[in-house]
Amino acid sequence: MITRKTQLTRLARDAGLDPARLRRSLRGIRPYIANRRELYAQAQRSAGEFPLTSAYPCLTDRFAAGGVAKGQYFHQDLHVAQQIFAAAPERHADVGSRVDGFVAHVAAFRPIDVFDIRPIRSGARNVAFIQRDITEPDARYDGYCDSLSCLHALEHFGLGRYGDRVDYYGYRKGWDNLCRMLRPGGTFYFSVPISRRQRIEFDAHRVFSVPYVVEDLAAGVFDVGAFAYVDDRGRLHRDVDVADKAARKSFGLTYGCGIFTLVRR
Repeated sequence: MITRKTQLTRLARDAGLDPARLRRSLRGIRPYIANRRELYAQAQRSAGEFPLTSAYPCLTDRFAAGGVAKGQYFHQDLHVAQQIFAAAPERHADVGSRVDGFVAHVAAFRPIDVFDIRPIRSGARNVAFIQRDITEPDARYDGYCDSLSCLHALEHFGLGRYGDRVDYYGYRKGWDNLCRMLRPGGTFYFSVPISRRQRIEFDAHRVFSVPYVVEDLAAGVFDVGAFAYVDDRGRLHRDVDVADKAARKSFGLTYGCGIFTLVRR
């Protein structure tokens, strides 16, 4: 359950305010001033190779970790990119996944076609962008590829968050058109938020249950080749059996991420 405090924090961030970052910034003022004084004194005794010019305060970095190697996007992007590298498909296409994460991973070793409802302008090598509303049928892309990904995207379809039309069943229409893009025998790498309680948190996303994906969306169209999930603490669990008793309750998660490797029948 999303608390009122969490909702207010999200609203503040959307308005350009971040209370936690503000606290870290205030905490960082004192060491910034002390370090600047010390560097200035050392510069006075130097040969002047690097003159001190305008200030560029970075007040919060000293309190952060060296990097983020956990969480839903980190694990799903790397996990699926590694699978595609091993599979070496003829043609891989992606719909709506994170460009500066997953798409960049895949483009490092192969071409990738990226479909998105919003325009994307880039001259990046190995990446071809196609603007398309995937909730609308387009026969030009039927049987388009033998490998397809849609990571952390389907949950948004039809909620209007990205300029799309509000449609309660937008995710269903998107799913049907994704299925049409993939050739028989092809592989579909798919992820969505998962929880023991299926719901919409408007206008951010839908949250799915594992049984709903397996027994409703995928049933009759796909076989589950593999399944992994990221738990509420940001840890990845690989090679999980979706027929397991815990999967029936979506592993008791509040807001995790299910990563499905599906094979088109």
